Amino acid sequence: MAAPRAFPPVAPGTIVWCRFPLVRALAPGPKPRPAFVLAAGEIDGAPGVEVAYGTSQKVDRVFPSEFAITPADAEAFRLSGLSYPTKFDLGCRVELPFNDRWFAVAPGAPFGQTPQMGILHPGLMRRAQAAFRAGRSR
Repeated sequence: MAAPRAFPPVAPGTIVWCRFPLVRALAPGPKPRPAFVLAAGEIDGAPGVEVAYGTSQKVDRVFPSEFAITPADAEAFRLSGLSYPTKFDLGCRVELPFNDRWFAVAPGAPFGQTPQMGILHPGLMRRAQAAFRAGRSR
């Protein structure tokens, strides 16, 4: 098996295509899904990120540690690169190496051969910060 290929670093606030682990066993999930980058740096000398779980399920129910991005957010939805209304749970986050074991090239490759789908619009920053504060207390 080939060594995982690292992707170029991304900044916090980026939305990426991630094989988010479904259990804390830290094995890649079965399919890629959107994830929200909370922090970026290095893990064992290679690019790493802290990401929050994203889902398009039950977007009409948003809990305090979650924030949603929907078509009603107009330009913010477009900049996110999302295809469906999606909520991110900032209470469900994990640090992962930023490589092709954990991440996949985003659908349509809007930023080239990287997992980046889009970015968080500045107009949604308060929404994300409130979810982050609530998620820290979980």
